[in-house]
Amino acid sequence: MTSRLHAHIGTIRQLEIFLAVYEGGSITAASETLHLTQPTVSMQIKKLVEAIDMPLYEQVGRKLVFTDAGHTLATTAKDVLSSFVDLETKLSDLRGLKSGTLKIAVVTTSQYFIPHLLGPFCQRYPAIDIQLKVANRQQVIDRLTAGKDDFCVFSHLPEDIAIETIEFLPNPLVAIAPQHHPLATKKRIQLETITNAPFLMREKGSGTRFAIEEFMKEHQIQLNLKMTIESNEAIKHAVMSGLGLGISILSAHTLAFGGRSRLVELPIKALPIKTHWYFAWLQGKQLSIIANTFLNYVQSEGKETLLSELHQEKLDV
Repeated sequence: MTSRLHAHIGTIRQLEIFLAVYEGGSITAASETLHLTQPTVSMQIKKLVEAIDMPLYEQVGRKLVFTDAGHTLATTAKDVLSSFVDLETKLSDLRGLKSGTLKIAVVTTSQYFIPHLLGPFCQRYPAIDIQLKVANRQQVIDRLTAGKDDFCVFSHLPEDIAIETIEFLPNPLVAIAPQHHPLATKKRIQLETITNAPFLMREKGSGTRFAIEEFMKEHQIQLNLKMTIESNEAIKHAVMSGLGLGISILSAHTLAFGGRSRLVELPIKALPIKTHWYFAWLQGKQLSIIANTFLNYVQSEGKETLLSELHQEKLDV
């Protein structure tokens, strides 16, 4: 159906030329308006007439008198060309990021720095809507698999999903303790020493917990796990309060952007655990103009801005 209709109407360029003839009242006027030769205009009109198989106008002296088919085609041509102008405007708006939505799902620890990344981007493109989902690692993996978001942020990438990624930011995991803890005044602490201290750990499914368990397994260390807590902030406050003289290992970013009141970073040998933050999306997923622009921003100035803030916090990144 579409191909038959196209064959009858002709090409978009032929419609543009015919409309110029219709509005100008002559081949000469159309050729001047379009900066084409008169034979070129006449040839395209002839092809259009052949495609429609109906006369579009009659020559009466030097004047063109348009038929009913000619008037109908002119009205339709205006609508078609107007639609293309509207389409181009909408595409230009997207290219200029005047509208649209950016969807990002992040693991809980990255919530400390992601707002610092999104803030300047939103200021530059104020009409862009941001949908930010914060969840644990498994929940973000589920969203990634379902293709619900433009990007997902991980510190440990899933291994059984075909994805594309960019490494974005170092994510050092450091040991923390309350200021009055017996280890707080030590200049250098062996990794084995923390096996005696009560340890506060993130829940299963957390990227932080996964990295800690892999690290301890590699060093053949068994932690004295006393409490599982499903929140970085809750862990920090539990450590601050001196709950059972417990210690923990968290991302340094929870201290840089989340505050380090009444906490000390323990100088444990072999730490920090070195991990990285990644932006990930399904392999083969077509990124929108907005998503591509954000990705370029992340890889250039967004990354540099965050690194600068982290260095100001004197983090070992």
